[in-house]
Amino acid sequence: MSAFRAHGHTLRGAAQYGCPARSQPGRRVLSTPRSTAVHTASELVDWLRENGAKIDAVEVKTMDVPSAGRPLDVVVAGRSLAAGEVALSVPERLCLTLDRIFESEFVAELLTTDKLSELACLALYLMYEKKLKKKSFWYPYIKELDKQQARGPQAAESPLLWGDQELDSLLKGSPLLPAVRQRQAGIRKEYEALDTVWFMAGSLFNKYPFDLPTETFSFELFQQAFAVVQASIVHLQGVPIAKRFALVPLGPPLMAYSSTSKNMMTYDEDSRSVRLVVSGPVEAGRPVAAWCGPQPNSRLLLNYGVVDEHNPFDKLQARFTFTLPTSDPLFPAKRAVLSEAGLATQQSFDVSVARPLPPQLLPYMMLALATTPEQVASVSFSDTAGHDRELEAAALAALMAYVQRRTAAYAHPLWRDLEIINDPSSTPRQKVAARLTKIEKSILAAAAEALAVRGAPTDATALGAAAARLAGAGVRMGSLQDGQGHCG
Repeated sequence: MSAFRAHGHTLRGAAQYGCPARSQPGRRVLSTPRSTAVHTASELVDWLRENGAKIDAVEVKTMDVPSAGRPLDVVVAGRSLAAGEVALSVPERLCLTLDRIFESEFVAELLTTDKLSELACLALYLMYEKKLKKKSFWYPYIKELDKQQARGPQAAESPLLWGDQELDSLLKGSPLLPAVRQRQAGIRKEYEALDTVWFMAGSLFNKYPFDLPTETFSFELFQQAFAVVQASIVHLQGVPIAKRFALVPLGPPLMAYSSTSKNMMTYDEDSRSVRLVVSGPVEAGRPVAAWCGPQPNSRLLLNYGVVDEHNPFDKLQARFTFTLPTSDPLFPAKRAVLSEAGLATQQSFDVSVARPLPPQLLPYMMLALATTPEQVASVSFSDTAGHDRELEAAALAALMAYVQRRTAAYAHPLWRDLEIINDPSSTPRQKVAARLTKIEKSILAAAAEALAVRGAPTDATALGAAAARLAGAGVRMGSLQDGQGHCG
């Protein structure tokens, strides 16, 4: 059940903030107008039009999603749209940002005190607004968010809302699993700070005749509300800090985010509105999507509950932590070689199906395994002709051992992912998880194939010996981690 419904992501890349004292002479809170209209079944669209939004080029269409077990509302083109045409324009007063709650100078102070993220503050604000029911100006928008329940066009929610057993079952072996746990821990920390913020930030809460946040809302409800806001947020570029995270009616989750779309939601200073300009023609009745930025699928699933199998930005990061005893006489020499190549003793390498073996990865591992000054001197990041062949073979074996270990950590092989995706009885969560792990395993398989072509062994005995050599050299290799990205 939606947190908003029951009471009516942390994107830690967002700035963190707390709230100043309840009594702030000379400062005022921006007033929030109250809704007075009686809305029809299409309340959100009616509300937007009544308040000046220009949305005649689009409409909200209810589309059946078999895997969801219920229909979903989707923004589609109301007529044929030409390249360069403004599909929608929503006045900024209908977009919920921090400066809709506070004065800008107030927000600047909030963002420096490290109490709550922007998303947590927006979530808490909407939860209290929900309790006002139809008295809230935002009632039609909150009602639509309730209906969507943070579900994107693939009918799945962020893994933040999955149960522990389901997370372990569906995402075992995926680098997304520890990322979800870390995000959940961050949300818990913010929840525990809510009461402190209540007393510090009277300007946010003094108009609500309700109890303290943790007495009014359970952690589970706050986490659900956080996930709803996270799934709906638009990251605006080139705007003041108080506007950069915006909740835009008819934006996501009603409007799908796409890794390949060139349509962008932007803030237009002249009209003081958030607009979507289509980059190419869109046929009437077709869904209208917005570009989500260079974000890998692990982030898309964590933030929006979707996986884009055509995502050109999808990648894994193989993080190698190069750790040797300080008494090792070769450590300074190795560090010098890495520094000259623009690398560090703790280095990340992006791995993808198209680029499964980055050029610097093999010499990096050779240097890590080098045991003599001559071997260190033989390693080059620009010319492989003079490499020590024995050292190269050891590095190939070590990398293959690592890739095989990561592949074996998943709950099932790649072919089982394909079965889940094609099974009509699979749930939306099962399908999106299988799409993600299929892509991750495909990247690992491509890396293993590239290593085998270079001569890496595949038998268990050789790989076991390679793992032992890594341990003996003090080389620590971290798990595959997802690349970083931002949506908006």
